[in-house]
Amino acid sequence: MFMRMVYDEKLAQAAYVVGCQKTGEAIVIDPERDVDRYIDLAASNGLRIVAVAETHIHADFVSGARELAERVNAKVYVSGEGGDDWQSEWLNSKLDGGAHDHRVLRDGDTFDVGNISFKAVHTPGHTPEHITYLVTDRGAGADQPIGALTGDFVFVGDLGRPDLLETAAGVAGAMEPSARALYRTIDRFRELPEFVQVWPAHGAGSACGKALGAVPASTVGYERRFSPAIRAATSEAAFVEFILADQPEPPLYFKNMKRVNKVGPKVLNGLPTPRRLSSTEITSLDTRSVALVDTRPWGAFRVGHVRGALSFPRIKSFCTDVGSMVSEAEDIVLIVEENELPQTVRELVRIGLDNIVGWIPAGELAGATATIAEVDVASAQTLIAAGDLNLLDVRRRTEYDDGHIENATNISHTRLAAHVDDVPTGSRLLINCRSGVRSARASAFLARRGFDVINLKGGYLAWAEAHASR
Repeated sequence: MFMRMVYDEKLAQAAYVVGCQKTGEAIVIDPERDVDRYIDLAASNGLRIVAVAETHIHADFVSGARELAERVNAKVYVSGEGGDDWQSEWLNSKLDGGAHDHRVLRDGDTFDVGNISFKAVHTPGHTPEHITYLVTDRGAGADQPIGALTGDFVFVGDLGRPDLLETAAGVAGAMEPSARALYRTIDRFRELPEFVQVWPAHGAGSACGKALGAVPASTVGYERRFSPAIRAATSEAAFVEFILADQPEPPLYFKNMKRVNKVGPKVLNGLPTPRRLSSTEITSLDTRSVALVDTRPWGAFRVGHVRGALSFPRIKSFCTDVGSMVSEAEDIVLIVEENELPQTVRELVRIGLDNIVGWIPAGELAGATATIAEVDVASAQTLIAAGDLNLLDVRRRTEYDDGHIENATNISHTRLAAHVDDVPTGSRLLINCRSGVRSARASAFLARRGFDVINLKGGYLAWAEAHASR
C-alpha cells in the first residue's frame, strides 16, 4: 500500500493519495482544486488516479473532486448521509454532458481501489453528511484497518467544530443539535481498535477546530486517552458546553465555499495566467472595483502603496485574510515577485478567487504614494486623551473579552467585510489586534473603504505591557 499526505501550510489542509502498488491504482481523499500535484505525485510513484473521495462538503477550500473527475475521469465517492440538504449537486453534470462515474455512499458501504479496501462510516457532527473512511490493506493480508481518514471529525488533539453551519453558513439553530450529534458520534470512534491510525484533514492553524495539534497523525488509542475534546465527553451536556465554548469567528469566505462545493466548483483545466501589467496600468486602476492585492511586507506597504490597495503579505494567514476581504466577483491584480506568482495564484484559486487578471513585480511599481499611519502606544494614548478618535479591535471575541482598550468596538478581522456598517464613523479610527498584524490587514481594507485609519504598532500586547508597568 502507498500513502502520502499532501499538506497545504496556509490552509492547514491535508489531502491523501492512497494507492495499490500491485495494480497501479490510486485514490485521492479530500483534494484541493489544483489537482496536478496529486496526478504528478501518483505518476512519480507508478500509480494512476482512478478515484476521488470526499469526507464531507468542505467550507474552507474549493474541493478538487470535480476537477479530478473531469481531468482523469476519476470515479467519485461522496456521502449520501445527512439528508437532502447536504448532498453534492454536481455529480450528474459533466462538462461534455451526462453524469460523472460516481457512487453515493451510505454508512457501512465499502469499495476497493486495487487491493485497498475502504469502508464508509457516518460520523456526523461537524456536518450532517460527514463520513470517515476506514482503510484496510487487503493486499498485505490485513483484515482490520490500518488507518481512518477522519476528515474534519477527529483531529490530533481536537474534534471538528460543530458550530460552522450556523456561524459560517447561516443555518440558524444548527449549532447545538450538531454538537449533540458529534457527542453521539464519539462512541463510534471509541469502538475502533486502538492501533488504528488517525489521518485528519487539518492540522494546527485551521479554523475548522479550536485547538488542533501540529502533529500530522495520531492513533485511536492516543486520542481516546489524551484529546481534550474527547475527554470532555463525560456527559452530553458537559460536552456541548465544552465544544461550543471559545470557538473563533469563522472566516467570511467559508459560507461561499460551502455553497460552491455543494453545487459544484467551476472546472479550471489549468491555472489562471494573469497578464503582466505596467506601473502606469497599475496606478490607473480603479481600486474601488478591482482588488489590488499587494503582497509586500507591511513596512513597505505602509510607507508607499497604490491608493486603495490591500495589504496581504504571503504569510501563513494569507488565504484566510484574502478570502475574508476579497469577494469571488472581484477582478484581482497582484503585486508579487515573479518567483512567487505561480504559488500565489494556486493559493487564491484554492479559496475560489479565480479572477486573477494581472500582476506586476514589486520592483517595477512606481507612483505608489499612499500611506497609512502607524503609532506606538505612547502616541496612541495622546491621541485618545485628545478625543475625536474611534477605536476598533479586530481580534477574536474571546481575546477581546480577556482584555481590551476601553471603548473599543470589537469586530474580528475575518468578519469585517460583512460588518463595515458597524465600524465607528465620524472620526479617525485607531485599529488594534494582538500584535499589529491583523490590524494591518484591517487598516488597508478600511482605508480602501474611505476610512481615515491608524494602525496600533505592537497591538494590544504593547498596550497591556505599557499599562502593566505603571
